[in-house]
Amino acid sequence: MERAIGGADRPPAGGRAPARPDIHADGRDTVVRSVTVRLDRRSLRGWHIRLLDQIGQRPDRRVRVSWITDAGGLPANAELLFRLEAAIHGLPRPGLATAAEPVALAPYESGPSDDGDGPEIVLDLSGASAAPARAPNAAPVWRLDFDGVPGEAGLLTALFARRAPVAALRGPDAAPVAVGRLGAESHTVMLAAFEDYLARTITLIAAALDGAGSPTLPDGAEAPLQPGRPFDLDGLGAGRRAAGGLARLIARRLYALCFHSTQWRVGWRRVVGPDLIDLRRHPEGGWIDLPDDGRRFYADPFAIARDGAVTLFVEEFDYRRGKGVISAVRFEAGGPRGRPEPVLELETHLSYPFVFEADGQVWMIPESHASGTIDLYRATDFPRGWVHEAVLVDGVVASDATLLRHGGRWWLFATVRAGGGSYSDTLHLWHAPHFRGPWTPHRCNPVLIDVGSARAAGPVVARDGALIRPVQDCRGGYGAALGLARILRLDEGGYAQRVETRLGPGAAWPGSRLHMLSAAGGFEFIDGSRRARPRLLA
Repeated sequence: MERAIGGADRPPAGGRAPARPDIHADGRDTVVRSVTVRLDRRSLRGWHIRLLDQIGQRPDRRVRVSWITDAGGLPANAELLFRLEAAIHGLPRPGLATAAEPVALAPYESGPSDDGDGPEIVLDLSGASAAPARAPNAAPVWRLDFDGVPGEAGLLTALFARRAPVAALRGPDAAPVAVGRLGAESHTVMLAAFEDYLARTITLIAAALDGAGSPTLPDGAEAPLQPGRPFDLDGLGAGRRAAGGLARLIARRLYALCFHSTQWRVGWRRVVGPDLIDLRRHPEGGWIDLPDDGRRFYADPFAIARDGAVTLFVEEFDYRRGKGVISAVRFEAGGPRGRPEPVLELETHLSYPFVFEADGQVWMIPESHASGTIDLYRATDFPRGWVHEAVLVDGVVASDATLLRHGGRWWLFATVRAGGGSYSDTLHLWHAPHFRGPWTPHRCNPVLIDVGSARAAGPVVARDGALIRPVQDCRGGYGAALGLARILRLDEGGYAQRVETRLGPGAAWPGSRLHMLSAAGGFEFIDGSRRARPRLLA
């Protein structure tokens, strides 16, 4: 079923959007302006404090806290696990998962309200396995669960199961108010992933309270698990497995870090017949690797056909320098002419060189999320001579910015990391009358929270009257698989997509990841990784 992502009760494609994002079509206000957050005193963590600070920033919203005890929470040895990982991997603490004292929320303590009115919503984050009986005329309760398990226990379970958890806020009848499939940059360091998930949970809750949460996942994705599934923290769950298996997990991880490394590579082929978007599978002839010298890898291929030739832009990562630059190589009928040569280098790491032609010139939007901006560069001596032209969006940690001209406007796609969390699970849109801007944030941002289909994997392709958006499926880790999503709606009132195909590594592309797709001038390019012995660098 077609659905508009990013707002509750938003009409499907082709329907009319509400006049204001905080007003339903029937005139009912969707923004929650008075909320009581229910917490367990003994399970308070840093993410609770950040959440209350964030949702309390709205000047017309009243936020209060009510306390309960013995709701459950994580097993006692979870904190030991987090402390060990922080020490081994040098992770900063305190963080979102760090235990906190109730005194930190003293300003939000419940008490007689100034106007005598109760809350519109009670937000239950206590993790209690059963909801308290609701008094007559009491405010409806929203409860948080992960894969159907209430509270943070569901997150830890998902980590050990190596799956991307689905977070759900549910109303009194257990119907979802807002859901999102969460992502993490690391699936092997429990603390890092746990805090990524918590950061995006804050995003989900804040969006729901602002009336912008989506009650369903993208079409074609599995439905979130229902609450009430049997769960045993002391049996198969997180408690005993986390403690008993901790030493073995650390030993295996250290072995992998010492004796194996991930080698990224770019694959290319001449397109004879249907391309990957039409095939929806790897070509029978497979792919040819873009060769490297063992001291660097290539990734993020972007091709452009110009003046009768095809130029491929890539991220070039030199192991000795530990930083990415943008390089380019020209392709002839038989393949690459030489090796990629650097064309753009900054003090910060660069990747994802989105290259396009407009107004008679060639432009590039490279990823440099460390700068906190999305920047536009112009070629003065193609493929070299890049000069900074403009800051398109400021004050944002954005990944893989991708442009599209559609419906008489320019659209900018990027995954945004706000307040921590994953770089890959939260899609934001901007629109503008010209690619130089000015860029306006989409009214429904974030339009999608889904680690399986939010992050871009190359340019959007027009095919048979449809728009096909290559996306990264990061449920199995960063860039684990390539998805092809059909854009169902893209306008100022909403956004919707449906993932139709998922492609992973296989016989025609051996390795562990399939990351991107780009094509131009009769050539097609992908990238991914495989396990390889580390190289000794001179």
